[in-house]
Amino acid sequence: MSMKFLMGNEAIGLGALHAGVNLVAGYPGTPSTEVLETVAKYRKEINPDVYVEWSVNEKAALEVAAGASYAGARTMVTMKQVGMNVASDPLMCLAYMGIKGGMVLVVADDPGPISSQTEQDTRAFASYCKLPVFDPTSPEEAYCMIQAAFEYSEKYETPVLFRPTTRVCHGCASVQVADGIRIHQPEGFIKDTSKWVIFPRTAYQNHLKIVDRNPEIGEDFSQNRYNQLSGTGKKGIAAGGISYIYAMETLSQETEMPCKMMKVATPYPFPESLALEFLDGLDEVLCLEELDPVIERELIYLCGKHHLNVVIKGKQTGNTASAGEYTVESVKKYIQDFLGAESLKKAGITENLVVPELPQLPVRPPVLCAGCPHRASFYAVKQAMKGKKAVFSGDIGCYTLGNAAPLDMVDTCLCMGAGITMAQGLHRVEPDAVNFAFIGDSTFFASGMTGIVNAVYNETDIILIVLDNATTAMTGHQVHPGTGKTMMGNIVDKISIEKILKAIGIQSVETVDPLALDQAIAAVESAASKKGVKAIIFQSPCVALIKPAQKMQVDADRCIHCKKCIKELGCPAIVKNDDGGAEIDPSLCYGCGICTYLCPVNAISTGKQGGADHE
Repeated sequence: MSMKFLMGNEAIGLGALHAGVNLVAGYPGTPSTEVLETVAKYRKEINPDVYVEWSVNEKAALEVAAGASYAGARTMVTMKQVGMNVASDPLMCLAYMGIKGGMVLVVADDPGPISSQTEQDTRAFASYCKLPVFDPTSPEEAYCMIQAAFEYSEKYETPVLFRPTTRVCHGCASVQVADGIRIHQPEGFIKDTSKWVIFPRTAYQNHLKIVDRNPEIGEDFSQNRYNQLSGTGKKGIAAGGISYIYAMETLSQETEMPCKMMKVATPYPFPESLALEFLDGLDEVLCLEELDPVIERELIYLCGKHHLNVVIKGKQTGNTASAGEYTVESVKKYIQDFLGAESLKKAGITENLVVPELPQLPVRPPVLCAGCPHRASFYAVKQAMKGKKAVFSGDIGCYTLGNAAPLDMVDTCLCMGAGITMAQGLHRVEPDAVNFAFIGDSTFFASGMTGIVNAVYNETDIILIVLDNATTAMTGHQVHPGTGKTMMGNIVDKISIEKILKAIGIQSVETVDPLALDQAIAAVESAASKKGVKAIIFQSPCVALIKPAQKMQVDADRCIHCKKCIKELGCPAIVKNDDGGAEIDPSLCYGCGICTYLCPVNAISTGKQGGADHE
């Protein structure tokens, strides 16, 4: 064994490699992204035969993994919680069909939410699709638990969900890792249509098997080493995930805790026998868990089922927050309110549990990076549509930030790919408006093409804007089919968005550099004058992929203090100086030059005499 300082996601990736995983597929999404990237980073030194890919979306990733699992390979699929919605179709079928090689779905939940559309809880999804779920409390535990998840998957021939939350994913710890690894050799695919082809009769029979199987798994989980009981008393605390760690920071200051404690690491199927042992002799229980009251509901159900006179407190009783992340301080407050300060004092816990008043953080709204080509794209569309009735449907990615002032160019944003189809619905109700749909290059491949086919087939009058910055920027610049690289490091032909659009049947497709603002505006005006589906590909690389160009400067003598460059662009590199004029921060400027188009007196330039010539 050796010690490594690892992020939680790194611990999960290494744990999977040490468990003998053969194939890993996924789609990037914070807070899950680094799991797959860790496998890609270490596979050559640990097991070069491991295959890893960024799939076009979560559904594709799960189906790739399912095929490999049917052939006996150990597989892992990575995604964030909203990705589970995309993968739910094959997942529900796999829950009924079962698998052969161990299959673990790492689905990272995002309480807060910090970088997501929803706060949905994967534990609740596990109950819905009747699949076992593991809920690690720390990076150290995640490393070991992911290996146990593979064992359970193969033991019960079922996919297993693995649900780390943001603080487990991104927290760092010293983790003891194995020196040796398990090499898993797939048996290969054995034809058996009664097992691998889903028919209604097969689904019915397998559903009955799942109903019989899950109580057995729950009993098995009651003996699982990750589920633990400790402490004594008439009051109890049940906790899972990072909330358990927060609770123990308060309660484990002494060897004897002032209450009973139950750690729930496998919330579904619920470890009923262990929970009944925990409830025995208790008067009341406080449940500590992020997002849904999963543990709370299970304990309430058991109290009713077994006629136990125990009061269960938590989210549903208003004793803990029903949304958002927990913190060490908030959990301390919940525990103090539940146990009472006097009880804690008698137990020797004398630390001040009053949540301190934290200083107010400075307001820092999310903003497009200085030099981001999306700013130029949005500005070009805005200028072309001045005085016209237009609706701008956005999508998931960096470009969602186009909703902020002063651009104000994202009127709707629902989920990945929805901007294209929502624009079609908007057009049907208000055909007099010009309806735009913005989508990024990675999202185009992930979930955009179906909506475009729908628009062309149904003869919808919309303008599609593909914001192609040559990467999956929002989640850390991962590769996608349009980049010409794979996660295995292979150089492949780039899949052309323009050719796809033309093949779908769009007659008007134009590719423009948005930083050439005059041409970009003209392209939008031209598209707006045509009927049917029109497409503009604004193609310019993300600033994180390129070196800065020559930086812009403001000629103070020419500047008339109109602040047009500040008010219309919202570029973080352009600020107001002490004299009330504009100034460009050279540490932020990427030299995109868009600001030179705006200045009415040519006061912005690369520093050359005479300034820029854009009016």
